[in-house]
Amino acid sequence: MSAPKRVLIWFACLFCGLLIFLPFSSGTADNKAVAVIEISGTIDPGTRSYVAYAFEEARDMGVEAVVLELDTPGGFINSAEDIRRIMDDYAMPIYAFVRPNAISAGAYLALAADEIYMVPGSTIGAAEPSYLGVGEVDEKMLSVWEKEMAGVAERRDRDPQIASAMVRRDIAIEGLVEEGILLTLTAGEALEVGYSEGTISDESAFLEAVGLENAEWRLIESRAADSLVSWTTNPIVGTLLLMIGLGGLALEVITAGFGAAGVISLAAFALYFGGNIAAGMAEYWVLLLFAFGVGMMLVEALMPGFGVFGVTGLIATIISIALAAVSVQTGIVMLLISIVLAAVFTFVAFRFFARRGALRHIILAEEEKADQGYVAPPDQKDLTGKKGIAVTSLRPSGAAEIDGKRIDVVSDGSYITQGDSIQVDRVEGVRVIVRRLEENNSV
Repeated sequence: MSAPKRVLIWFACLFCGLLIFLPFSSGTADNKAVAVIEISGTIDPGTRSYVAYAFEEARDMGVEAVVLELDTPGGFINSAEDIRRIMDDYAMPIYAFVRPNAISAGAYLALAADEIYMVPGSTIGAAEPSYLGVGEVDEKMLSVWEKEMAGVAERRDRDPQIASAMVRRDIAIEGLVEEGILLTLTAGEALEVGYSEGTISDESAFLEAVGLENAEWRLIESRAADSLVSWTTNPIVGTLLLMIGLGGLALEVITAGFGAAGVISLAAFALYFGGNIAAGMAEYWVLLLFAFGVGMMLVEALMPGFGVFGVTGLIATIISIALAAVSVQTGIVMLLISIVLAAVFTFVAFRFFARRGALRHIILAEEEKADQGYVAPPDQKDLTGKKGIAVTSLRPSGAAEIDGKRIDVVSDGSYITQGDSIQVDRVEGVRVIVRRLEENNSV
C-alpha cells in the first residue's frame, strides 16, 4: 500500500471514530412532567455534556420544571460554571434537590437554581477550591471563586456572606461558623438561614412542595457518550491516550503498511479529541489543526527537505493538543509526559516485534559471522605511497604487482598501459587508487 493511501486511511478512520460523540435526541412532548437531571459523583466535562443534553431533552419534552438531583462532592470549577450558564439559558423553573450532599461545585449549582430543597441529614457548602484536589489555589483564583459563589447566592436573595464563608476559612459568622473552618450547612441550618426552601423526604413530598403534585417524575438518563467524555477528559487517562496515540503513530511511520499500530493510534486520538470536543472544551477546528500538523510531519518523513514541514507540523500538533485539554497548562504537562512515555513505549514495542520477526522486512536480521566463512577484506592502508608495475592495462581498473603481490587496483582516472610503473596514491575502503609515475615518459 502506498504511503499517501495509508495517510488517507488513517485520517478517515480518525474522523469516523469521532462519530460516537455526536448527540442524538429522542425527546417527546409532555407538559405534565418534571425533568430530573441526576448530578452524582465528580462534576467534570462529562457531567457538563450530560446536563447540556438533558436540558435539550427537557425543552423537547416541554416539561413544567427541571429538577437537579444533587449528590456530589464537587469537581471542576469550569465545568460547574458551564452548567450554570446552561441553567441561565433555560426559561422554565429549575429546582435543586439535595440528597444527600451538595459540596463545593455542587453547592454552587444548588445556589444557581431557583429554589433549593434538601432531604433530612443532607449537607451543602465547603466550597474551597483546590488545584486538581492536591493543593490550594492562589489568592486571585480564591477571590474570583468567592465572588462567583456570593454572586449566585445574591441573585436568589440569599445572604452572600454565607456563600463566602463556604469558600474562605477566615470568615466567621456568629452562631454559624468560627474563623478557620469552612462553612457547611445541614438541612436544618440551611432552612433557618434561607439557603433552603424546605426539608423533604422523598419525590412525592418534593412535587407537593413546588406545587406540581400531579406531574410525572421523569429521569433523563445519561448517555454512554457522557460517561466516555468523563473518562477521556480525565488528565491521567488523557495522558495515556496521548502516549498510545503518539507511540502508535511513530510505529506506523517506522513500519510499512497499515496495521494494528495505526488502528490503535487513531482510536486513541479519536477518544482524546472526541471527548474534549464533546465536553465543550475544544472546537472542531482544533482537530483540523491536529490533522494538519500530523500531515506536515508525514510529508517531512516521506519527502525529506529542510525541516520546514516537520517544524510546522510539530508546532501545529503541540498547539492542538494543548488547546483541546481542560487548560493550556494541563495540556502542555500531559503532552510532555506522554512524549516521554511514548518514546519508552515505542522502543519497547520495536524491540518486542523485532525479536519476533515482525519487522524483518525493514530490519537486516542476518549476520555475516567468521565461523560461517564470512571474512572481512584486509586493511590495505599500508600500501599508500608504495610503487609497483601495472600487470594489466588499467581502464581504469585492473591489476598491479606491489611488494611482490598481485593487487586489484583502480587508476586515478587516466589510462595506464600494461608494464608502466605506478604508485599507490591513496586507499579508500577496499579500493586501492594508483597513478602512473612520470618516469614512464622519460627518454
